[in-house]
Amino acid sequence: MSLLPHVLLLLLITMAVATPLRPGFYSETCPEAESIVRDVMIKAMIREPRSVASVMRFQFHDCFVNGCDASLLLDDTPTMLGEKLALSNINSLRSFEVIDEIKRGSGEVVYMALTAFICSLVLIILRYASITSILISGGPNWEVKLGREDSLTASQEDSDSIMPSPRANASFLIDLFAKFNLSVKDLVALSGSHSIGQGRCFSIMFRLYNQSGSGKPDPTIEPKFREKLDRLCPLGGDENVTVDLDATPQIFDNQYFKDLAAGRGFLNSDETLYTNPETREYVCLFKENQGEFFKAFAEGMIKMGDLQSGRAGEIRSNCRVANGRPVDILLESGL
Repeated sequence: MSLLPHVLLLLLITMAVATPLRPGFYSETCPEAESIVRDVMIKAMIREPRSVASVMRFQFHDCFVNGCDASLLLDDTPTMLGEKLALSNINSLRSFEVIDEIKRGSGEVVYMALTAFICSLVLIILRYASITSILISGGPNWEVKLGREDSLTASQEDSDSIMPSPRANASFLIDLFAKFNLSVKDLVALSGSHSIGQGRCFSIMFRLYNQSGSGKPDPTIEPKFREKLDRLCPLGGDENVTVDLDATPQIFDNQYFKDLAAGRGFLNSDETLYTNPETREYVCLFKENQGEFFKAFAEGMIKMGDLQSGRAGEIRSNCRVANGRPVDILLESGL
């Protein structure tokens, strides 16, 4: 068997370790990489518009847990509980099959060169293909730094201890984002990713029927909007029913902020951005000026994409499973 695939893999591992993150990281080693991701994402969006929002959520849920390293994509093993079944992810994150589709398509097009760094390429999905989908939906554009390594492990415990619940309020989120050197403005702008997509009734049942243990609905919910939610999410009903996160769920725009100001935020963590004085300033700015929202959103996405754990990594050949160590590859190849 040819040693070329193993040599390419080791070369790309070395490149990923030695080269800092930068736009166009794969332009020479695999110029087709970004177009492959774009094409699959466009097809996925045509099949199901929700996939746009689903893929966008990956970045936040991945980067806040030990850096942007695709740990979120790892399946559980007998010795590791991964992040897919963490409290904030189970029955919530979806569209992992889009990443699998890119993996399958990439092998046919560019052989081992792309297969070798497909999960670092998945991090394009987390930061680049989602951008492409936002563009299709009317949103902003920005250059994305590429060249990350994939983590060797994942941690359900870390995810549970870091990721906020739908019950989180603005004060909690301000403190959480500050731990990652993300500002209040970043928080509000990045929350604008809820401009597209849907949420489950499960996430708002307490708001509708028992806010703060009162046995009553959240008084900040606009009455007609609450009536709509009561019909869609009745007490004792199917909590997996999904509801639009804003009034234009397939268009990336500033409608989300207009809805918050009108008391029509879906999640508690959304609506408190308007009721909290620190975050309200930016909600008001973005609802009046969509250009300012797009600019701040792009800046926040770039800053979040820079979050790194500093831990050793690799270039997975299967996004769901960590590889053996590089030395294993050497032994298998006969080098």
